[in-house]
Amino acid sequence: MNTTILRKSVLGIAGLAFAGGVFAGPVTEAHANPVDANPVDAKAVAVAVQADKPSVDKGKLIPHGVQGKQSRIDVGAEQTANVKAIIAATKKSGMDERAAVVAIATSLQESKLENLGHLGERNDFDSQGLFQQRPSSGWGTVEQITDPEYSTMAFLKGLKQVDGWKDMPLTEAAQTVQVSAYPDHYAQWEQQAADLVAKHWNN
Repeated sequence: MNTTILRKSVLGIAGLAFAGGVFAGPVTEAHANPVDANPVDAKAVAVAVQADKPSVDKGKLIPHGVQGKQSRIDVGAEQTANVKAIIAATKKSGMDERAAVVAIATSLQESKLENLGHLGERNDFDSQGLFQQRPSSGWGTVEQITDPEYSTMAFLKGLKQVDGWKDMPLTEAAQTVQVSAYPDHYAQWEQQAADLVAKHWNN
């Protein structure tokens, strides 16, 4: 037989065998080549995914600039979970990033983003939850106001009823809802609240 024809026949049979293996199913892990010819860089993928996330318009977060000296606290896992719950409830309420900033700043002042139960002698009347809402003032039951979603949506419902809240300084908008004995204290948390919304809004 002609040598060239023989070589072509052998190659053809090898090609069919390879194709059969491909279509028959994936190679088992035990027989896979340990050296990937095209290794995937996990860090590069993570960066690419991060880059694809839409960024928050920071102009919407603090449209009027912060007022006065700003305070900041370390935010732990439980507080971060509460931030995410506030943001989720804000979206569910159909409100924007600025509403989330107002809500988070309010919670920072009222509870340091902790979902507080009754504090006994240290309790401010019957105030509880992220926003220190009071059952006796009609905010809901204890079970409701210590539920992050419910308490946030209750706060935002009050905020929606404040005419022109978007055009107000944050502390004025928050105070109109909360009716606090310390109306100016919300202002100090605006920058941290905005930073938290920028970080978690698109998570």
